[in-house]
Amino acid sequence: MITGSTDGKIMVRRCLVTFKPFRIFVVGIGFFSLCFLMTSLGGQFSAKRLGDSPFTIRTEVLGGVESRGVLRKISDMLEVILKRMDSLSKLDNTSTTDARRLDELSSAINRFQPAGLVERIQAIAQNVSNMATRVEQILQNSMVQGRAVRDGTSSQCEVPRDPRFPECPGKVDWMRARWTSDPCYAFYGVDGSDCSFLIYLSEVEWFCPPLAWRNHSSPPTQHAQQAKPPKRQAAFRTDLSVLLDQVGTGKESLSFMKRRIRRLAQQWATAANRLEAKLEQRWRDQKKILVHVGFLTEESGDVFSPKVLKGGPLGEMVQWADILTALHVLGHNLKISMSVKELQGFLGVPPGRGSCPLTGPLPFDLIYTDYHGLQQMKQHMGLSLKKHKCHIRVIDTFGTEPAYNHEEYATLHGYRTNWGYWNLNARQYMTMFPHTPDNSFMGFVSEELNETEKRSIQQNKVNNMAVVYGKEASMWKLQQGKEGFLQILHRYMEVHGTVYYETQRPPEVPAFVKNHGLLPQHELQQLLRKAKLFIGFGFPYEGPAPLEAIANGCIFLQPKFHPPHSSLNHEFFRGKPTSREVSSQHPYAEQYIGRPHVMTVDYNNSLEFDSAIREIMRTKVEPYLPYEYTCEGMLERVHSYIQHQDFCAPEPPSMPANLSRLGSTGGSRITGPLFVPLPNTTALGWASNVTAPPAWPPLSSLRLLVSQEGQSCVEACHSAGFICEPAHFRFINNKEALRGLEVQCEVVDSEINHILPAFSVVRRECGLQREPLLFSCAGHSPKYRRLCPCRDFRRGQVALCRDCL
Repeated sequence: MITGSTDGKIMVRRCLVTFKPFRIFVVGIGFFSLCFLMTSLGGQFSAKRLGDSPFTIRTEVLGGVESRGVLRKISDMLEVILKRMDSLSKLDNTSTTDARRLDELSSAINRFQPAGLVERIQAIAQNVSNMATRVEQILQNSMVQGRAVRDGTSSQCEVPRDPRFPECPGKVDWMRARWTSDPCYAFYGVDGSDCSFLIYLSEVEWFCPPLAWRNHSSPPTQHAQQAKPPKRQAAFRTDLSVLLDQVGTGKESLSFMKRRIRRLAQQWATAANRLEAKLEQRWRDQKKILVHVGFLTEESGDVFSPKVLKGGPLGEMVQWADILTALHVLGHNLKISMSVKELQGFLGVPPGRGSCPLTGPLPFDLIYTDYHGLQQMKQHMGLSLKKHKCHIRVIDTFGTEPAYNHEEYATLHGYRTNWGYWNLNARQYMTMFPHTPDNSFMGFVSEELNETEKRSIQQNKVNNMAVVYGKEASMWKLQQGKEGFLQILHRYMEVHGTVYYETQRPPEVPAFVKNHGLLPQHELQQLLRKAKLFIGFGFPYEGPAPLEAIANGCIFLQPKFHPPHSSLNHEFFRGKPTSREVSSQHPYAEQYIGRPHVMTVDYNNSLEFDSAIREIMRTKVEPYLPYEYTCEGMLERVHSYIQHQDFCAPEPPSMPANLSRLGSTGGSRITGPLFVPLPNTTALGWASNVTAPPAWPPLSSLRLLVSQEGQSCVEACHSAGFICEPAHFRFINNKEALRGLEVQCEVVDSEINHILPAFSVVRRECGLQREPLLFSCAGHSPKYRRLCPCRDFRRGQVALCRDCL
């Protein structure tokens, strides 16, 4: 409450200073009463905006942070009103009607004195709202009359009825009712008159035609064609000092990220030199990139920073640290934002609440953010977000499937969740693991060992030592059925834990466990280098720790889930924009690494668990790290995305069937199929005598095949040794593909459905996709077989085809 009172005293001083030059002193006295009321209230209430008007306030008995927030809101409200009053004071006071209205306004204000404070808040709020309405009415009449005299124009601009701008009349009506909802409109010259509305809607936004009497020497802002600056070449960087300064200080989360960047600096430098040699001086465009880490902003609550030293999840911070380092090492022009204020400054957002669009070109080629940051951008970029969203890349831990991403489709078909529904290209979502190829696999890195370190690990392994994956005591709760397998494990091995605790041993951790407490990263590495086994309890899902353990020579043992966990049966996944079924704690480790480094067993089967422990003690493994999780692998991937992924360029929804087919001589037109059988596989490939349109991945990587009923294209491609490639859907979404696969169709329809293109064998019905945003590798239906665009991939790098680098 002390803080709230202090804010209130500052508010009184502000009111006194602001009103000092005012000539309308009666109104000033009324405002002083209102300021005194606010000071007296201190931290006792908060204000929330109703509708769109900043002058409509509802009050509640609250305190703390909320009370300071309301004082700031009321301060902003008063400043807007004072600006209006200042404008009035400069007008010639010749209108008796205006004078009478001002007298009424002053009397209305002065009727309220600071008595019965909380009970009178609602009345005061309504009075302020009425006062604002009267001020705006006076301003509109006076300023329009003044402009008519100065400019020789009519006192009221006529709203055009132009079929090229059908939304113009409706937008003018909206502005009439709500232009005071955001100070940004006044910043652009809107003053309540129809003329100012039309100027704004034609020159800042694009809903109305340009006005004939305006100076049009320069085109409207939104349509201005800016000369593109010359491209610059990106040069690899190995010095990370500039990046470390950019990350900033003041939070434990930032300190953690900077420690990680320093620790891996030499490995990044080595990887940069290797990739530079591999690319053989190939030109790389230097991009202007904004990285806005939304989940670490105070506006999103920043729940992660306080938990860094208390066993909280670090996976997101690991990934963001590696993304920042990769972008810096690749030589791009980087800006880093950790607050909404920094975001607004970097984007050039006009002052206000975010209703107005950016007036210039987007100052960045790419923006990396997360779901929190995306929501913040929506709030502060107005209409600009829709215009510029093709530049955005969303770091999305668990992935977003197309059915959840398409807002209208998700709403109509039961896929609407708290996340998703942004209508992005699904490849703009970038995941921690390669969950579904619909999204782009961003990943992170694990520390890579040299040969000397690998030999040392193998010589010093303790064969009967196990480390448990679980830093939070809640993960050890025995009520969740852990007694049985922990006793079996204890029978064979010495069990170690790294569980956070403050003053005493966490009661959830059994007495036979040697708990080291929460360890710094280098000490945890040393523990893993001694241990033979790293064992998971089923949670957390898909974190970086198992890869780190495997890289340090541990075998990772994890539980198998019967049935698989998903949004249908598990609270953790409920609300996430994916229908993915998780068959184990770490599906990537199970599917892409597997035995002998990873063992997935049923923990409820004591015989199976006992057998697995004995097998682990007999098995010798070398430290192993998948190439795609090395620094070089991540640099390869991020480089390819930046240079080749372009979601701003228009692309046709599907390939026309009458493509030009060129013969070997390069000029003759021939006939033949688009897709031809490939040797040693049941898949079809792009015909070599057909000109391949520009595409990335290139069409040489395309492998067309058909799924079984109920099978997704992810599964169909994987079973054939390929990866589903969503970028290739537009090339197979046609009758030529159906003919190449010899599908019998009595009817071919074009529909909006996330399982298309597909066909029904029983009904002989074939369907092509009408909405490109719904091309989905993950979609499946028991009634249909799907047409699947698969591709080959580089060894150890599933995100890239063989010719993609």
